[in-house]
Amino acid sequence: MVQELLKGLGITFRRMFNKPVTLKYPDEKMPMFPRFRGRHHLQRYDNGLERCVGCKLCAAACPADAIYIESDENRPGHRVSPGERYASTYEINMLRCIFCGYCEEACPEDAIVLGKDYEFATYNREAMIYTKEQLLDGPEKGFGEPYIRSGAKPPSYA
Repeated sequence: MVQELLKGLGITFRRMFNKPVTLKYPDEKMPMFPRFRGRHHLQRYDNGLERCVGCKLCAAACPADAIYIESDENRPGHRVSPGERYASTYEINMLRCIFCGYCEEACPEDAIVLGKDYEFATYNREAMIYTKEQLLDGPEKGFGEPYIRSGAKPPSYA
């Protein structure tokens, strides 16, 4: 019994002088791995038009059925995307999402990408349904090239 106690105390004393492995979370954030998949982002082109053309392929590819899209037609005075259609409603239920990346792979326009954001804390379930306005990247994030797949050029619809 005493031998086991001394063995346990020996482990404790050896570990007492090691550097702690924890981070001071709000101040220090853990670096993410290159292939980490976090919060979704809807991309735009350089001219500000949305990349999403409302094809609903991402919703069809989602195994968790977390994506809901309603499409509408582009009008001459109200142009949202370069195609004939655009997503008038785009919602992702983050409580259902399993961050598999199938939506990103299914998108022919590279409109949706999974970024590196991982802080989703909230007090109610309704706040976990991200709308199109929350997902769209604005001018402060920069338009143009997607985060992950670089080199995608906007299609010419001239």
